[in-house]
Amino acid sequence: MKLSSLWTHLALVVVVAATPAFSADKLAKIGVLAPLTGGSAADGNEMINGAKLAVEEINAEGGVVGYKLQVVVGDTQNQSADAVTSAIERLANDRELNAMFTGYASGSNFEIETMAEQEMPYLIAANSAQTRDIIAPHPDKYPTIWSLNPSYDAYNTAMVPVLKGLQASGKLKLPNSKVALISSDNPYSKTVMSGLEKSFKEAGWTVTSTDLLPFGEIDNWRTFLAKVRQDDPAVIINTDYQPGNAAKFLTQFLEQPTNSLVFIQYAPSVPEFLKLTGKQATGVVYNLLGGTLNTPKNPRAAEIIKKYKDKYGNDPGSYGPALYEEVMIYADALRKVGDPTKRLNIAKAIGETKKQIASGMLSFDPKTHLAVQADNAIPIQFFQIWDGKRVLFYPEQYADGEFRMPPWMHQ
Repeated sequence: MKLSSLWTHLALVVVVAATPAFSADKLAKIGVLAPLTGGSAADGNEMINGAKLAVEEINAEGGVVGYKLQVVVGDTQNQSADAVTSAIERLANDRELNAMFTGYASGSNFEIETMAEQEMPYLIAANSAQTRDIIAPHPDKYPTIWSLNPSYDAYNTAMVPVLKGLQASGKLKLPNSKVALISSDNPYSKTVMSGLEKSFKEAGWTVTSTDLLPFGEIDNWRTFLAKVRQDDPAVIINTDYQPGNAAKFLTQFLEQPTNSLVFIQYAPSVPEFLKLTGKQATGVVYNLLGGTLNTPKNPRAAEIIKKYKDKYGNDPGSYGPALYEEVMIYADALRKVGDPTKRLNIAKAIGETKKQIASGMLSFDPKTHLAVQADNAIPIQFFQIWDGKRVLFYPEQYADGEFRMPPWMHQ
């Protein structure tokens, strides 16, 4: 090598050595808290899948402001305080991790306090009654916490007017004004059952039961169902949200069905429920707040569902799209702020979000940090399962089908 060429080569080596690593080599880790073992494992796995789908898409496009994203998982197991705390501590010890996401990590959302103390951006998509109860008294103490789910008040209040509307249209014929309720002993299910009890009583209905079973796997619903068959209520409501439990409940109800509309909270939205029940689920009704709004008027949902199905081979429930959107919202905030370690700035940018997502038009209420709930924001959706498909029948402006009398009810 000529001397001049040698000096040129050495100069280039020095320049390269002094140049920082390419920005694409920088890493921003995001923690996902999810129940990967136990009765909610189907939800947990879907959460991870949704987050990873978004991260792969973002990284394939070059990352965000020079950062590649990476999902790190914390298993919240049975959602006990010990399991959730352990998962958070393990994730938080990683210095490259500056945000955490979940569908739900615990029943009470107690971890919100920890996230606020650590100034950790935390997006959540469930248990909004608990989220509001923690944040609303002092919203300034929780600048990093935001909920994709709106207030659950509509879970308590919307059912009676929807039933009344179906009756007025002639689509639903009920033999009486009696309702039987049952729940498992967890904050989410109990809150919904309590709200429904109040709503039905205020509307003049007779509440024949409000049974409460221990939270966890439930194999036998027959004691409750025996009482149901004696009381013969027009509506039966089960607010336990675990799909395995809901499938057994429905199967045992159909052993000797009453002339009753069957409503199950949340669980029928999980793909596992349909796998367990098959055609038996035809006629079951459920609703969702913050669920995927998959209608022609919200093409965003169809786009995400297609990506998820192409990647994983099955349609998602609610939490695949929800965690996909949480990662995308974080990416928007990181793009705006430019530095993942500026947690408070990232969280502020998240709170200013206003965009169409899989569940509707998202914006946050600064007083509660919940998503805004309304027909033109995040609406409550009522579905009926028919021949293995979910039919959205309310609200009318988004409906893709009509309610029909369940096959076991008198026409």
